[in-house]
Amino acid sequence: MMDGCSRTQAFFKVTLPLLAPGLVATGVFGFIQAWNEFTLAVVVMTDPSKETLPVWLVAFTDSRSRGVDWGAIMASSTLITIPVILFFLVVQRRMVSGITAGAVKG
Repeated sequence: MMDGCSRTQAFFKVTLPLLAPGLVATGVFGFIQAWNEFTLAVVVMTDPSKETLPVWLVAFTDSRSRGVDWGAIMASSTLITIPVILFFLVVQRRMVSGITAGAVKG
């Protein structure tokens, strides 16, 4: 191969850097979709101690005596979004580099 690279080195030095922004964007999309999964979790989960966060959030609308606790819903919704925001901040550099790489001519 050119410049003395083996096939493995060529993959890691040439192909993988070109694929990285797409892989990161796909990973972010998959993570957010899995994090926000509600329907499957409601149908499949039978043990309340293992329920996901979106399913747990629905428990705040069940208070029949006091009505809906909007303050608790908003506070817990904010706490649920923190891991997603942190994950996006970690991978933001790769996503931005992928977006700008397609805009460069030549």
